[in-house]
Amino acid sequence: MDRRDFLGSAAILSSVAANGATKPLPKRLYKNGIELSIIGFGGIVVCGMPQSEANRRVSAAYDRGVNYFDCAPSYFNGEAETKLGEALKPYRAKVFLAEKTTRRDAAGAREELERSLARFHTDHVDLYQFHAVGSMEDVDKILAPGGAAETFLAARKEGKVRHL
Repeated sequence: MDRRDFLGSAAILSSVAANGATKPLPKRLYKNGIELSIIGFGGIVVCGMPQSEANRRVSAAYDRGVNYFDCAPSYFNGEAETKLGEALKPYRAKVFLAEKTTRRDAAGAREELERSLARFHTDHVDLYQFHAVGSMEDVDKILAPGGAAETFLAARKEGKVRHL
């Protein structure tokens, strides 16, 4: 599937979650009693639309039971985080926010995390993930001394990341 097909599919799923469902979505148990909607809202779908439309889609999705929101700073150079962050303001305490980093070094991952937190208007994300890990070289860099894994562990101790 190419990027255009992926974005189209994501937009359709987001639209169904936001507009087409008549019953709240089922949830599944994550951990520590947290229940997450079986369909997540991918932040990339708010790119290229006015903030008012992003707000409407997030609100409609939340009203239908979506409580899992996922994003990454690489989605249109931060546009997804900025728009999703604004749209999630009224719901932030009630939703599970997953974020990613493509950075492989601790300093870069920390910089990206802090920028993401500011864009999301929050002091923490619920899940922080390594994004686009495509090789053992990526894994080696992430886990090496000075690698991005150090940022994950430090941010967890600081309460900026709830789950790894």
